[in-house]
Amino acid sequence: MATKKYIELQEYSAEELVNELNQTINQYQKVKFDHAIRGLDNPLVLREVRRDIARINMEIRRRELEAMTPEQLSARTKIRRRRSVARKSK
Repeated sequence: MATKKYIELQEYSAEELVNELNQTINQYQKVKFDHAIRGLDNPLVLREVRRDIARINMEIRRRELEAMTPEQLSARTKIRRRRSVARKSK
């Protein structure tokens, strides 16, 4: 099930997503610093902010993949396949 944040992010433009990502990263750094200095009432806020950063990055990447041509997607698939074979042989 999609979260409210994920649904909200789908409505943003590309520029708004980048701005939101920068704001969220700044917020994470501030919360992390505050936690290191004086502690937080609820340290789970760190996890929530990290997950928000991941959601934003996921939406940006999803849009990049949608914008790719079929040739670019097939090349990407070949690269991923080659990497997985290399990992399995280690």
